[in-house]
Amino acid sequence: MLLSEELEGHAINMELQEMRPKAQRQPRARGVLRLSARPGARIGRLHQSGSLKALFPASRHDTLNAVFLNTSGGVTGGDRFHVEAEAEAGASLMLTSQAAERFYRAQPDETGAMDIALTVGAGARLDWLPQETILFDGARVRRSFRVDLAEDARFLAVEPLVSGRLAMGELVHSGSQSDVWRVYRAGKLTFADNFRLTGDIDAQLAQPGVAAGNRAMAALLFAATGAETLLPALRDLLGPLGGASCVAKDLLFARILAEDGYELRRRLIPAITRLSGQDIPKTWTL
Repeated sequence: MLLSEELEGHAINMELQEMRPKAQRQPRARGVLRLSARPGARIGRLHQSGSLKALFPASRHDTLNAVFLNTSGGVTGGDRFHVEAEAEAGASLMLTSQAAERFYRAQPDETGAMDIALTVGAGARLDWLPQETILFDGARVRRSFRVDLAEDARFLAVEPLVSGRLAMGELVHSGSQSDVWRVYRAGKLTFADNFRLTGDIDAQLAQPGVAAGNRAMAALLFAATGAETLLPALRDLLGPLGGASCVAKDLLFARILAEDGYELRRRLIPAITRLSGQDIPKTWTL
């Protein structure tokens, strides 16, 4: 009799558990953007789906300006975004973001992913100039960048990163952020860089040998014939918290630190303007 009662009670418990809503993963954002530029600031191909969109403000030059935006409002664990952009032979393309991107808290077993593939054809140029990425506590995101350049292509890229918002008193005590860069010139690997912050990021940035308490930083890459001639000017513009080197023939790489996003932008804008030889995107206006 006792065994029968126990079995009946077990059956009731099982029924109650089945009636309870089961834990499910939240819906995650997906976005794909593929575009190309042709000479004369013309759009070649354009495909956009999910949470990634592109706008094309008017330009007074022969450069196609493309402003991309993430309509999901940010990136969190499980999100997947993919961007492919090409400047076709003889074309000029400038890409920037509508606003700062935000990497939000993720579940411990989930990581957001962004894959960017950029191609610059013969005699073409491409400027990759997104605004800051703001890293929030608990964020987990990986990004990969693959760049394929023709022998005489010109390429400029900047990736600003801000760990928390200083004005809001935000700290990043846990998280994971990684960027992997691979740049190929005429099919040969010419630049590789792996950058990663993980764990208590705020504590790491406070170390004198890492960032000495500065919580904003940026990587800057410039590939063009004769790029080395701009090295002295670039070092002057970056100031004492920046460093730049000619890491390969016709290739400059720099990193810069700043107290916050505003100061970082104030230092970056003159450097970008000097290297690009064009006006800064209007979305970057201080």
